[in-house]
Amino acid sequence: ASARMSSGKRRNPLGLSLPPTVNEDDGDKDAEVTAADSIREHLKRLQITETQRDRLTEWLQIKELLGEISDEILEHQGELGHGNGGVVTKVQHKEKGVVMARKLVHLEVKPSVRAQIIKELSVLHKCSSPYIVGFYGAFVDNNDISICMEYMDGRSLDLVLKKVTRMPENFIGKISVAVVKGLTYLKDDIKILHRDVKPSNILVNSNGEIKLCDFGVSGLLIDSMANSFVGTRSYMAPERLTGAHYSIQSDIWSFGLTLIELAVGRYPVPNITKADYAQIFNKPIEEIVLADETAEAMSNAGASEDVTPANMAIFEMLEYIVNQPAPSLPKTIFSDELCTFVGKCLKKQPIERASLKSLTGETFYTKYAELDDKGEFAEFVKKVIAMPDTPAS
Repeated sequence: ASARMSSGKRRNPLGLSLPPTVNEDDGDKDAEVTAADSIREHLKRLQITETQRDRLTEWLQIKELLGEISDEILEHQGELGHGNGGVVTKVQHKEKGVVMARKLVHLEVKPSVRAQIIKELSVLHKCSSPYIVGFYGAFVDNNDISICMEYMDGRSLDLVLKKVTRMPENFIGKISVAVVKGLTYLKDDIKILHRDVKPSNILVNSNGEIKLCDFGVSGLLIDSMANSFVGTRSYMAPERLTGAHYSIQSDIWSFGLTLIELAVGRYPVPNITKADYAQIFNKPIEEIVLADETAEAMSNAGASEDVTPANMAIFEMLEYIVNQPAPSLPKTIFSDELCTFVGKCLKKQPIERASLKSLTGETFYTKYAELDDKGEFAEFVKKVIAMPDTPAS
């Protein structure tokens, strides 16, 4: 028999109190407040737009309708991808028709540990932000933990990059604002750090929304999956690799690396040299000047063909991150604002690195925080969805 557990029925995850039933003859129309209004009250304190508030309200109403999630009520609709120690599939609620993303993590741990992980994951029910992927619930089936989340039809930014090669700077601006707001919400409201910021953990949809997923809400789950690190890339900050204290500054480093990857279309370890940039952007090497003076001074004239992420052993890559200068964007290709913003995220010493709060004061941030893109990003995501799943030529 399969051991099944659930994070409990979360019919009212936010602890919202509904107004008393109103008698028809009392004539007070104002008293006929709905559950949605109660949810709206909760959302009022979030500094978000009316559209964002409406979408969150609608999402919470759908979630409450679904009630408890379990394996029996989900229909498999195909695989979305592998990553972070699990397989992600697209599933549909058999009765209500709601489409979700289900992450399946296989863990050979004691039942008591699994139960504790489910308990820790239930904190996700408290998350209510336009910049954080929605959580429907988690349950255990044998040794598999299922985490059911909002389905984002534009998928993750690493998959978007495979189709479009690089992101235009205005979209990097929009993504930057969303990530900073998402990380700030996790830190201030949920009291957790993300711990795994990278393109595959930033999701987009055809509404033009940008949301974070796969953050470190369960310490026990992180520990249980510690041995499942696979892959050829690390977005970890230098101090994490040397065992120093982990802080929000470490997430900021990962964010900086992510921004370079989005802008250039290449994972930036080992550092992208001036010759590489000249090749990528089809410019004479004399026109390439790196924003960071140290990187500019050290960047060799030859392309780094001999050392690429693909042929570096993981320990070589980790050693490189710790010992070599941080990557840098060319200020002759990108705006000063973006180069400065990224540069402040990629200081080797955590104490010199930008904080979330200081990033919100950067010119690059304020420019895009105040800009209405008039649905441009949503249109871009729709175009990407329509492209075949092959690398861009």
